[in-house]
Amino acid sequence: MAPGTPFPHALPTTLGGQFARHLPRYVAGTVVLGLFQLSLNRIDWLSKAAIDDVFGGAPEHVTGPAFWILVLAVFAFAFRVSSRWFMFNAGRDAEYELRAILLHRLHRLGTAFYRKMSAGEIMSRSTGDLQQVRLLLGFGVLNIVNVFFAFGSALEVMVAISVRLTLVSFTMLPVLMVVTRSFSRQLFTKTRANQETLGKLSDVLQTNLAGVRVVRSFALEARERGRFDVANEAYLEASLGLARLRGLMGPMIGAASSLGVLAFFWYGSTLLLEGGVSRGGFFAFWSAYGRMMWPMASLGFALSIVQRGRASYTRLQDVFDAEPEVVDGPAPAPAKVDGAIDVKHLSFSYPGKDEHTVNTVVDDVSFSVPAGRSIALVGRTGAGKSTIAMLLARLLPTPGGSVFVDGKDVCELPLSTVRENVGYAQQDAFLFSTTVARNVGLCLDDCDSDAAVLRIHEAAREAQVLEEALGLPEQFETVVGERGVQLSGGQKQRIALARALVREPKVLVLDDPLSAVDAKTEAAILDAIERQAKSRTVVLVTHRVAAASRCDRILVLDGGKVVDEGTHDELVTRPGLYASFAEEQSAATELEAIDVETVDAKAAEVVA
Repeated sequence: MAPGTPFPHALPTTLGGQFARHLPRYVAGTVVLGLFQLSLNRIDWLSKAAIDDVFGGAPEHVTGPAFWILVLAVFAFAFRVSSRWFMFNAGRDAEYELRAILLHRLHRLGTAFYRKMSAGEIMSRSTGDLQQVRLLLGFGVLNIVNVFFAFGSALEVMVAISVRLTLVSFTMLPVLMVVTRSFSRQLFTKTRANQETLGKLSDVLQTNLAGVRVVRSFALEARERGRFDVANEAYLEASLGLARLRGLMGPMIGAASSLGVLAFFWYGSTLLLEGGVSRGGFFAFWSAYGRMMWPMASLGFALSIVQRGRASYTRLQDVFDAEPEVVDGPAPAPAKVDGAIDVKHLSFSYPGKDEHTVNTVVDDVSFSVPAGRSIALVGRTGAGKSTIAMLLARLLPTPGGSVFVDGKDVCELPLSTVRENVGYAQQDAFLFSTTVARNVGLCLDDCDSDAAVLRIHEAAREAQVLEEALGLPEQFETVVGERGVQLSGGQKQRIALARALVREPKVLVLDDPLSAVDAKTEAAILDAIERQAKSRTVVLVTHRVAAASRCDRILVLDGGKVVDEGTHDELVTRPGLYASFAEEQSAATELEAIDVETVDAKAAEVVA
């Protein structure tokens, strides 16, 4: 945001609110637009006087009106440019602020919203729809205001010269108004349909670009091209329908205007020949009539801008009006956070297939982790481990009175406090399409400073990805591609872990950070996690017994419930889920060791 601009949540999101916020510019633009039309009005009268002087036998009097026509023309040019500067800039500023509001809202909205609206649809609204709103608040407002001023200033000249000629010239005005109103309604409907099909097309394109490797690996190019062709055809039909309507609107409005011009020349020439109007009056009337008819003829285009902007705004309103699932708590931010975690009777459910059913994934879970200690959450796939991890960081709507940091309910604390102090490294590592350095140092203000580079390298070393990063073509300045497509799964996971370590939060929540690494790398990362646990609280979500054994306590989950709890030594000595995990993984490790020994033996025989 620009200096002095309020934070996005304090800015208005309605069209009326944005108009009111930039009202001084609109008022200034309206004033100079009025002066512009007033200057043209005076030029019409001066032109009448000059022509009448020429044909009235007093050409020596033309110099004065000609001088003032030149002066007024210069002023009219300045007023015209100024009106556009004020109003167009108001529209651009509104677009700038609405884009900031949109991003702010998208950051706050939760999983329920993103299940309903795809990334491609959001991108369509963030680009095309915002541009249409900008045109509405800039070009559209200017032209609507200009129509009224042009009509008033021209009508004053026309009525003063000849009331009868004015009435004749306006014979097609009712037809023009009816045609414009009819087209305006249709434009709104077709524009909204066009924007919706564009959103669906963007979604198909975005998902194909993000999953290009999957599409290729399954040889699904033909099927995906088919999906794209269907979406593209729908967008083409909607665009052509809108283009046909707009193409029809222009000629029909132009035809109605032309009939009015024909009526003017027919009756005006009669009055001129009969002496009902002077030559100067005829010219001034024609000048005023032409000045009025151009805005009237372009009224259809201006209304199309307005309707397209309205249709686009209704789509943006779906984001502006969406209620976030997770909101700031009323309590002030604490002066210090130590990192003690208390979870009391935590339960969480996702909505089912209909509004009457729910899927419970966490059921009455309780545990405590003193500051500077560590706990492992272990269980089968779907046991609720990752959900608990996200609830600790309030990435899901955490139930009130169930999760506490240093004895304070996280739902009562500001979101910024919770998320600054509870670092979360997700299981499905997401990387931005930028360099390795900027992905690791995401939370740093300046990734290029010497101090930042040292922190980034140290975090990469702890996450066991430093050597691999230095081995990339541009080392830490290598661009990883969309969602890290240029890297392996293990590299992405370790870069995401390094990103969490750079933040140095008081509570570090690691959601299965070792699922894509080998045994040697796993051991090195576990050593790093143990070092981290000396200075912060660590919550480790894992299915590996070797990783869980490094933690002070282990919580065993099954079906969303706690089925066992204790240290590694305690859990392996009593029957249960954890002991079976330990036995299975121990057997798998022994088999792997036997396989390695067999391969080594065969290799030795070949060498011999």
